[in-house]
Amino acid sequence: MKKERNYPKPVLTPGEVARRSGVAVSALHFYETKGLISSTRNSGNQRRYSRDVLRRVAIIKIAQRIGIPLATVSDSLDHIPANKRMSTPEWDALTQHWREELDKRIETLTRLRNDLDGCIGCGCLSMRDCPLRNPGDRLGQQGSGAVLLDPEQDDKHPDVE
Repeated sequence: MKKERNYPKPVLTPGEVARRSGVAVSALHFYETKGLISSTRNSGNQRRYSRDVLRRVAIIKIAQRIGIPLATVSDSLDHIPANKRMSTPEWDALTQHWREELDKRIETLTRLRNDLDGCIGCGCLSMRDCPLRNPGDRLGQQGSGAVLLDPEQDDKHPDVE
């Protein structure tokens, strides 16, 4: 008697991907419109995903959990073919880029946390210090918001502080 083997299905339905990955079918469709994942269509015009999409969805979920914007994820995944399993060097390169972005965010958040006690939210760190940090409201000419707390704006204001 011949033994029947249960080989993994070569393609998965959106429902199967959603169930296995823990994301809603609507999220899969959204990721597809953003070019993060891709599908094919069967003869009945129904979406079918390759099994490799499970790994891509897992990567997207990891990135979202750590706050990486989907546009950045998309740029990162553009370098890796959708129907190919990511290699260790590819993963290392991807995460190195994300680490650099996370380090910048951590630095910004740490700076914001440390300056929070004196900040009243207008861009200066206190009403008392305002004439010292921003005499004549010079920063108002540079834009709106808390420009002193934005590290990307620091290079634009070398004469302040």
